Amino acid sequence: MSNRPDPVAPDRVAVVTGAASGIGLGLAERFAAEGMRVVLADVEEPALAKAAAALAETGASVLPVVTDVASLPAVESLRDAALSAFGAVHVVCNNAGVGGPHGPLWECPPGEWDWVLGVNLNGIMNGVRAFMPVLLAQEVGYLVNTSSIFGVFAGILGPYGVSKHAVTALTETLYFNLRSLGVTHVGVSVLCPGAVHTNFGTS
Repeated sequence: MSNRPDPVAPDRVAVVTGAASGIGLGLAERFAAEGMRVVLADVEEPALAKAAAALAETGASVLPVVTDVASLPAVESLRDAALSAFGAVHVVCNNAGVGGPHGPLWECPPGEWDWVLGVNLNGIMNGVRAFMPVLLAQEVGYLVNTSSIFGVFAGILGPYGVSKHAVTALTETLYFNLRSLGVTHVGVSVLCPGAVHTNFGTS
């Protein structure tokens, strides 16, 4: 067990990508219920605005930021907006993801591969690049990457399953990176949910 302080605490700051619905919105709501200030990021602006407004009505301190996680400059802008508004970031949930085609791998067009891997894998790596230096510079930090149950065993979900396996491996590698550097005040986890009732399939 680590002796680091709990990163989830009143007045701390959480950043959640893919926060307009589904797991991301659930995470944002939970952080807000803990008294945290929450930065909600999503590529779908109308849904993001609606989610942020609903959360703000509960008395939560929220900041919506339209973000395409596949773009490193966009994720860096998200980080800068969070720091400008709240002065710190204690928890980062790299949660945004897409589904993509489920047919035979050799029939999947290159553009579909680029899209799925761009969001599901590069999007998470962009979050790590942008936020890990911030977490390391503070007294406490935690980073959660959303993979999938298909990041644990092979499925038939085309590029999606491949990308989620990569997210699981990425997070395990990140964990050992931190351990090798003797870092104890920043933690990492990978989230591997099964089926969840969201609008993931139609967004």
